[in-house]
Amino acid sequence: MSFVPNQFDDVSIATIRALAADVVAKANSGHPGAPMGMAPVAHVLFSRFFNANPKDSKWYNRDRFVLSNGHACALQYVLLHLMGYKLTMDDLKAFRQIDSKTPGHPEFGHTDGIEVTTGPLGQGFANAVGLAIAQEHMGAVYNKDGFELINNFTYVFTGDGCLMEGVASEAASLAGHLQLGNLIVIYDDNHISIDGDTAVAFTENVEQRFLSYGWQVLHVDNGDSDLAAIYDSIAAAKADTSKPTIIRLKTTIGFGSKLQGTHGVHGAPLKADDIAALKTKFNLPADQSFYVPQETYAAYSEIGTRGAALEEKWTALLAEYGKKYPKEHAELTRRIAGKLPDGWEKTLPVYKPTDAAQASRKLSEICLTSIIPGLPELIGGSADLTGSNLTKVKGSVDFQHPSTGLGNYSGTYIRYGVREHAMGAIANGLSAYGGIIPFVATFLNFVSYAAGAVRLSALSGHPVIWVATHDSIGLGEDGPTHQPVETAIHFRATPNLAFWRTADGNETSAAYYWAITAKRTPSILSLSRQNLPNLEGSTIEKALKGGYVVHEETGEDLTIVSSGSEVSIALEAATKLKAEGVKTRVVSLPCWLVFDQQSEEYKLSVLRSGAPILSLEALSTVGWQKYSHEQYGLPSWGASGPYLKVYEKFGITGSNIASVGKKVVDFYKKKGGEVVSPLVKAFTL
Repeated sequence: MSFVPNQFDDVSIATIRALAADVVAKANSGHPGAPMGMAPVAHVLFSRFFNANPKDSKWYNRDRFVLSNGHACALQYVLLHLMGYKLTMDDLKAFRQIDSKTPGHPEFGHTDGIEVTTGPLGQGFANAVGLAIAQEHMGAVYNKDGFELINNFTYVFTGDGCLMEGVASEAASLAGHLQLGNLIVIYDDNHISIDGDTAVAFTENVEQRFLSYGWQVLHVDNGDSDLAAIYDSIAAAKADTSKPTIIRLKTTIGFGSKLQGTHGVHGAPLKADDIAALKTKFNLPADQSFYVPQETYAAYSEIGTRGAALEEKWTALLAEYGKKYPKEHAELTRRIAGKLPDGWEKTLPVYKPTDAAQASRKLSEICLTSIIPGLPELIGGSADLTGSNLTKVKGSVDFQHPSTGLGNYSGTYIRYGVREHAMGAIANGLSAYGGIIPFVATFLNFVSYAAGAVRLSALSGHPVIWVATHDSIGLGEDGPTHQPVETAIHFRATPNLAFWRTADGNETSAAYYWAITAKRTPSILSLSRQNLPNLEGSTIEKALKGGYVVHEETGEDLTIVSSGSEVSIALEAATKLKAEGVKTRVVSLPCWLVFDQQSEEYKLSVLRSGAPILSLEALSTVGWQKYSHEQYGLPSWGASGPYLKVYEKFGITGSNIASVGKKVVDFYKKKGGEVVSPLVKAFTL
């Protein structure tokens, strides 16, 4: 089908351009250039192709739209308003203001119709790969002959900055390998970034790069006004479902402005006279701000009407599907609703102290093996470390294009390759799609490669689960290049991120329970390479409080608080100290965020006043001051060697910690006065 012009096309595009200029000007902050340049492609995409229902923005089979160049969000907010999402003209006028629905970059869960949080460049591109994987997977699992329930497309707007970022390259490479034919990326090739013309830093042949990734590459040379060419390119992209498509769209940034084509219109408001001239040029009233002709509203209401009819038809099809495939229907609707199967938690492994010592990465594997059969929404993967992370459950099938013979789209295990950053960002997209709980894996040290994606998980509330093994100097011979010293405090300091460092089997099961049931919080499970004993006094229930007393004493002289692989060392030290007449309690604190959420009464019962508290962890001591009076850990990078020798080098042994503990007790006795819990503060944030 070829492009059919509509009498409202020109006025709608003019309206989008003028509104974008007004939105940014009123805020005196923002980026008008890209919205003005991309107005034609936005209009063609949404008026001719995009399937969504603004009155039900969570309809499951809607097309997904990602604005990877999130600084251009004035464009997205204008479109959402015109289509009838829950975004009023007053919301547009409140752009970039406190508590408005139109923040400085699009935020998932904050503004109706926003699929993922974007702004940090390249992240949205990689999120979109996750959205595309999710559609292919869910369609492969639940679609049946005559019941194409899940067949949406994912559309992406991206810019030069996104394509410079490594995370987008990683994701594009994987998308090409996976042959994601439901993914369509429109590249705004306007040759402008903040520093000016992209000739100063970005001169590669983008088309050739994407061809080498296995993408279909199309181009439109006049993105400013050639609506037919734009239409034809999107139609061609949809027609070839054998591979993802990128459309190189040459546009003029700030089209219509006196500063069009320059970086002056990229990230600064247009001046009043420029906006007035622009409106005159496009036959809009120059003296009116935030003006929308009635014919533009009418044209965009048709998008909603089309989407509502499609959803109604889909809902009827889903009901018929339920009659023919009741089991699949029940599972699909449960997953869409975000509910977990009844009783799934009964499959979590439970341990006794007499059970064999095992590395917590192995305990993780045992847990996944036990729970995955009852949780089809768990979609896993590793960044080329499957054999080390122990994340692939026996019998699971890889997510691969069927033509490769390596798996199929119904597979639940993704081979991400050595692409940690893209892996994290793709997982955010998987989570955002709905019906999927993604878990991803690498060494803890290399989660740092993905920090940008982890941060957006926490900001957006995507409950992605990171299986982060080899979590300390306990990995031994690989040495300081691989031993994470500073990583834990980085992620513990990240708001709304649960960093679990588990000490035994019950704590590992608790971490998985918490992570899987979390609705809006991602988790990192920090797991050991070396064997850990199962502790006397640990239970899943206790660990779910984030911290608990693993060894109690009355009238104690000292409390040692620790996490992960050092808890057993703290217990060894406590035994030695008791033999010398020093009564020592031991507290395991696997997750600071969860512990902090407990009642003040409970927290003060665990880390109580009356005796000094010493923290112990084979990582940086930064942050432990919140929970202890004195801190013992690593003062520097780690070292290469057998792990027990490395622990000995840094004094993290039962004998030395007992010696340190005595020094702490003696110091506070000599100092005199009441020893008050470090949790007792004048105020809390």
